[in-house]
Amino acid sequence: MALVEDIQVTSILDNEASLGPEDWADSAGSNSIYTAILSRNETVKDAKRLKTFLELRDKYVHKKVLFEDPLFPADDTTLFYSRKCPMKFEWKRPSEICENPQFIIDGANRTDICQGELGDCWLLAAIACLTLNEKLLYRVIPPDQSFTENYAGIFHFQFWRYGEWIDVVVDDRIPTCNNQLVFTKSYRNNEFWSALLEKAYAKLHGSYEALKGGNTLEAMEDFTGGVTEFFDLEEAPKELYKIMRKALERGSLMGCSIDVTSDIESRTEVGLVRGHAYSITGLEECEQATKNTKIRLIRMRNPWGWVLWKGPWSTNSEEWSTLCVADKNNLKKQTVETSEFWMSFDDFKKNFTKLEICNLTPDTLQGDWRHSWTVAVNEGRWVRGSSAGGCRNFPDTFWTNPQYRLRLYEEDDDPEDEQVACTVVVALMQKGRRKERSKGAKLFTIGFSIYEVLNHSMRGCNQHLQKDFFLYTASKAKCKTYINLREVTERFRLPPGEYVIIPSTFHPHEEGEFILRPIVFVSDRAHANKEIAHDGILGERKKKKPKVPQEETEEEKQFRAIYKQIAGEDMQICANELKVVMKRVLDKHNEIKTEGFSLETCRSMIALMDTDGTGKLNLQEFKHLWRKIKEWQIIFKRYDQDKSCSISSFEMRNAVNDAGFQLNSQLYDIIAMRYADEHLNIDFDSFICCFVRLEGMFRAFKAFDKDGDGIIKLNVLEVGKLYFTQMSRNIYISVVKPFLLILAFPSLSLQWLQLTMYS
Repeated sequence: MALVEDIQVTSILDNEASLGPEDWADSAGSNSIYTAILSRNETVKDAKRLKTFLELRDKYVHKKVLFEDPLFPADDTTLFYSRKCPMKFEWKRPSEICENPQFIIDGANRTDICQGELGDCWLLAAIACLTLNEKLLYRVIPPDQSFTENYAGIFHFQFWRYGEWIDVVVDDRIPTCNNQLVFTKSYRNNEFWSALLEKAYAKLHGSYEALKGGNTLEAMEDFTGGVTEFFDLEEAPKELYKIMRKALERGSLMGCSIDVTSDIESRTEVGLVRGHAYSITGLEECEQATKNTKIRLIRMRNPWGWVLWKGPWSTNSEEWSTLCVADKNNLKKQTVETSEFWMSFDDFKKNFTKLEICNLTPDTLQGDWRHSWTVAVNEGRWVRGSSAGGCRNFPDTFWTNPQYRLRLYEEDDDPEDEQVACTVVVALMQKGRRKERSKGAKLFTIGFSIYEVLNHSMRGCNQHLQKDFFLYTASKAKCKTYINLREVTERFRLPPGEYVIIPSTFHPHEEGEFILRPIVFVSDRAHANKEIAHDGILGERKKKKPKVPQEETEEEKQFRAIYKQIAGEDMQICANELKVVMKRVLDKHNEIKTEGFSLETCRSMIALMDTDGTGKLNLQEFKHLWRKIKEWQIIFKRYDQDKSCSISSFEMRNAVNDAGFQLNSQLYDIIAMRYADEHLNIDFDSFICCFVRLEGMFRAFKAFDKDGDGIIKLNVLEVGKLYFTQMSRNIYISVVKPFLLILAFPSLSLQWLQLTMYS
């Protein structure tokens, strides 16, 4: 039996106020720290880097060789990751299994899906729903594929993956035992589209075992790119039947299941299986001639391929005799196979506990809206020690979560609604957790809150809201519960204004990537008046007022004497000498206990302050460096309240801001990953090293941005000069190169900055 993944709801306190390998791109090593930072779905990247399916197929047809997928090999590694294979598998092509294999026979429909030995009933329930919408079906399963015309052992399928449609290519070698398919199959022995679709979906997640246990909504969304809704049938709205009827009419996909409890048997008295996913394929309102009343019926399908329902309206039950002849014949005509069955809508609500709906477009949600909507897809990341602040139960860190501004300017154009408000649907999805199962990953418990920005000074800007705002401001709206689903979706009615959405995990320090999709109703009058924005895209250096030169103090005279002792006759100090002199100077200023700066930090200091290109610091350069360090030391002491000679990585955001740097959330994440220790603290050496690099980044950019338009351009000779000069090479690698790439390739900016901060 295949169990639907358990769902945990967490309460929140209300305490607010043969292509060879050369044709395929290599992936990074799993142990690389860069892999952790730049983690993305590898199959998505493969789909972008591969040649198109047609090019691959035609190449193999021309070579008269059958394709073998090197990224998803036909061996045990793609089957199970947590245990050994329970039987001896043989990977066979359809032509080796039967005569006259066919991809699709008489159209793909819900009767072509029978569950095998893999516990992925949730996936098969979604596929069965998909077959009800031919247009959607043939987007996921391109029909121009066969085992005869242009056959080369290669097939492809399309899935919506975190905001974009991707193409997944597989070969047609399928796991068998005793010449029978082990996993999903069609009731026709020579039809293979469902088995190959399952294989492509397994490749998308890394293995077949990764598909064991799940929620039908997850697969529905991957097949459609739609917006999901989850209903607890014990708390279902009164208009549930109307919601479901409209959803089916508009092509939405629906599934349902019964919660699992460990203290009772896995099957109910009426034959339904707990923890099993069923498809909902139809709704009808029929006339009961004998009672002169109408009854609502619901048609369901068991992915196993047979019916276990023994309650009212089961096959040959007496309830069928109460229907008028026309309705009775109509319902029996709709029941295509023995895998489908009918029950009354009241029995459905009584026997099932979960309903899942995947709406294909926003206007198929609960309301009767027939206007247009706008959807923004925002990718984000929770980083331990920086932006993984947890829910509102953790006020010291909640404010550090990613923040997204939502501006609503005009209310919905609905004459029947007396309330002046805008309709907003917020969908928060966590990324990649299923594929990471083999490494022990589980779904996080996630949710979000929405706050209204009432202070006029805070409006119209993307500045990150600070801790005090959330301590003294109650949320305007929030998700009902924090829950361990892949996606949490809620619908709200909000007055026009400016809001900030805070997506978070329930507990702080949980790292992961997410997608936030705010879906906003747009009336005929206001198509362009609603928008969503994240904290700034690029970091900015706040302008400071020029300082008035002052005479040398007694402290600076002592400083000069120490410098002369270390520098020697040339009055220049290298990185090793700088390390010594900084240690001696810091020892004389014992407010902060430190072992001195590392050689790496000293080299960064020289790269920052060396203006004459000698690779060393003269006295004036050193004095300027010391002034900077003193300024930064004061900031450090401000946040080192417990005198531990370290500050929390969460407080680093405020410290950086106090120093005059205004960064975006991604850069704060990088700083935490690069400089915080295992306890999420940043010591003085790391603190100064970080500030030196930030200062260098902004200084170098400003130097090249001669016209002040925020854009710099270097020709190849200028780049070469920077690269091959020893001193300049350090600046180029650690300072200039990231900014050049930010400006030239915005989509790569975060990746290159991350690599730079880790170098």
